[in-house]
Amino acid sequence: MTVAYVVVIGVTVVANLVAAAVDFGRSKWVLKNMAGYGLPASWIVPLGLVKAAGAVGLLAGFVVPVVGVAAAVGLVLYFVGAVAVVVRARVWRDVGYPTAFLALAVASLVVA
Repeated sequence: MTVAYVVVIGVTVVANLVAAAVDFGRSKWVLKNMAGYGLPASWIVPLGLVKAAGAVGLLAGFVVPVVGVAAAVGLVLYFVGAVAVVVRARVWRDVGYPTAFLALAVASLVVA
């Protein structure tokens, strides 16, 4: 296990847990963005659960590497979808947020 692995996985885990907590708190700005993207507000908790599950899976990857790889793949797919939703909605100012998370997920997959 390298320092790069620990740092990349650690940053990705923290970022996704914070994002999940914001979703679970039903933050007004997140709900507003979701409405702008054409997503129903009822999806906020399930989307937060996916982020939290990905973070927990990355942590589990320290013990069972294949679980970490699966979690990283899941997060990459999730954030590819998130970028696609924002692009489809043509809300260009918001594309940086899911793209940054996608970059973290890809980095996690690479180091895993």
